[in-house]
Amino acid sequence: MHRTLFHVAVLTVGLMAGLFFTAGQVVAFETRAKAAFVIDQSTGTVLLSKNADEALPPASMSKLMTLYMAFEALRDGRLSTQETLPVSQFAMSYGGSTMFLDTTDRVSVEDLLRGIIVLSGNDACVVIAETLSPDGSEAGFARAMTRRARQMGMTNSTFANSNGWPAAGHRMSMRDLALLANHIITDYPEFYPMFAETTFAFDGRAPQNTQNRNPLLKLDIGADGLKTGHTNEAGYGLVGSATQGGRRVIFAITGLESERDRAEVSEQIVSWAFRQFSEATLAHEGERVAEADVWMGKTPRVGLVPAADIEVLLPVIAQNKVAAEVVYQGPLQAPIKKGQELAQLVLKPEDLPEMRIPLVAENDVPEGGFGVRMRTATLILMQQFGLTPSGAL
Repeated sequence: MHRTLFHVAVLTVGLMAGLFFTAGQVVAFETRAKAAFVIDQSTGTVLLSKNADEALPPASMSKLMTLYMAFEALRDGRLSTQETLPVSQFAMSYGGSTMFLDTTDRVSVEDLLRGIIVLSGNDACVVIAETLSPDGSEAGFARAMTRRARQMGMTNSTFANSNGWPAAGHRMSMRDLALLANHIITDYPEFYPMFAETTFAFDGRAPQNTQNRNPLLKLDIGADGLKTGHTNEAGYGLVGSATQGGRRVIFAITGLESERDRAEVSEQIVSWAFRQFSEATLAHEGERVAEADVWMGKTPRVGLVPAADIEVLLPVIAQNKVAAEVVYQGPLQAPIKKGQELAQLVLKPEDLPEMRIPLVAENDVPEGGFGVRMRTATLILMQQFGLTPSGAL
């Protein structure tokens, strides 16, 4: 294994855009939440991870999966926002937070979506679930939710219903909830603005349930989603997101003791994530950061460059040099094509997990001609007889 040291000047550090690192929290942050997961979306940096992979009762936060599947159905034409859906006796029978639907209603899909997002309607979830279920039942839809979650990488999520009503085996992890939130924001930007709506007075029939319970939406801190949750078993939780200065933070928390605790902890997380970290570009696309030896090439070395700008995130109190090294199996064998992945830039910043970023060939290196092969063979023979140092190759 050949290693080339590469020391970087004082810059902020984090991860290459597009990578999602699963390391633990990078800076100590105390939270009252039983479990929490916080990421910086643009760089993928995990800012906080506390019991993040523990499968816990998600309460109404699991409604985000029902919404995601509804958005998929709208995208592919199985639903339309203006079509109206019937309300079954089973849907009407759900208690808790509801839209107060009854079997005489036919409700538009658009109203049902807002009923889930803003009012956290258990009944609205079941109407959507029974419509999209492979067998017409909520249980069948829950099984489909679980399968889809697995396909999306949510390995600690299992659904027993569409709305988070307490049920044996209905579980999600905070990492899974953050991943799901990121998918909603990224995959369905046309629907995401609904998550920032603070009121929805459906049909005027339920004045006691018209307010979005997300405590961050009215604080002018850039919050624009996503979903609260509460049951006696789960405690109080929130899947939240906020943007400031071009950055987006996504988080999921659960296990808090009161609405007040949920509001305080959520605001603390948003403030900490934006105030204690800053972003910069460590290296630009195509900028040479190192060279590697090439075996039997027309030229003896090739430049190593990032294929995209390396966007990084660093705690503001750790504006020090970033130790790094370029690691590759060398010498590299010609021919080499421009853009071919050859090495990794390993970043080792203070108080952050190690990060590995691919480096590619700066240019083509064709195989050398007869003279190169003869010279290489001669040097090998000389080395075998102790007539030249190994570094001459």
